[in-house]
Amino acid sequence: MKVKIFDESHEKDLETSINNFLLSNIDVIDIKYDIDVTASGEEQIYCFSAMIIYKDL
Repeated sequence: MKVKIFDESHEKDLETSINNFLLSNIDVIDIKYDIDVTASGEEQIYCFSAMIIYKDL
């Protein structure tokens, strides 16, 4: 088993990264998804991340 971690500041970027990785010759076991939000002054900073647990085929 292997793990691949993705971390993007925009939701669509995370989606694109994951979709590109899923085109690989792999067997996906599980996908974990998380969003983290922090405040910096009046600005909110988002972090979209995912971990894919997989096996090479």
